Amino acid sequence: MQDFLKSDAIRELKGWVFSLMTAVIAALLIRAFIIETVLVEGSSMRPTLNNNERVILYKTGYLLGTPRRGDIIVFRTPKDQRVNYVKRVIGLPGETVRITDGTVYVNGVPLTENYILAPPMQDYDELKIPEGMYFVLGDNRNNSKDSRDGEVGLIPGKNIKGKAIFRIWPINKISIIR
Repeated sequence: MQDFLKSDAIRELKGWVFSLMTAVIAALLIRAFIIETVLVEGSSMRPTLNNNERVILYKTGYLLGTPRRGDIIVFRTPKDQRVNYVKRVIGLPGETVRITDGTVYVNGVPLTENYILAPPMQDYDELKIPEGMYFVLGDNRNNSKDSRDGEVGLIPGKNIKGKAIFRIWPINKISIIR
C-alpha cells in the first residue's frame, strides 16, 4: 500500500513539474516572439505617453506588413543597440519630409497632427527617406531625441522591435495606444 501511495505522489509531482515547465516555456516563447512590456523613459512622447508608463509591444506586427505613418514604434538606433526608443512613424521609405514654420510636411502635404504637445519650433530641411528607412518624431516635438538628431537619425526597418499597442501602467490609464 505504501509503494502505491509513493508512486501516486511521484506521478502527481511529475505532473506538476511538467505543467510548470510548460507554462515557463510558453511564457518565454511569447515574450521572445509575440509581445513584451516596454518602459517609456522621458517626456518625448507627451501627451500620448508619459515618463515611467509601461506599454505592450506587439513584436510580430511587422512580420507580414510594414510600419505605417502614425504607428508608435519601439526601436533601437544603429549607434546604440542597448536603449529602447519609443517614437511615432512620420516618414516612410521613398517619401520626403520637412518641417517649416511649425508644420510637418510629407511629400509636400502638411500633416494634421492632433496628438502633438506643441508644434516644432525649429525648421528641418527637406529629406528624402531611403528605402528600408523610417523617419520618426516624438509627440513632444520640442523635447525629443528623434530622427532630426544625429544620434538617432533615420531608423532601419530591421531595428524596429515592434508596435506599441496598449498602455498597461499606470493602472488608471490602461488603454489602447493611438
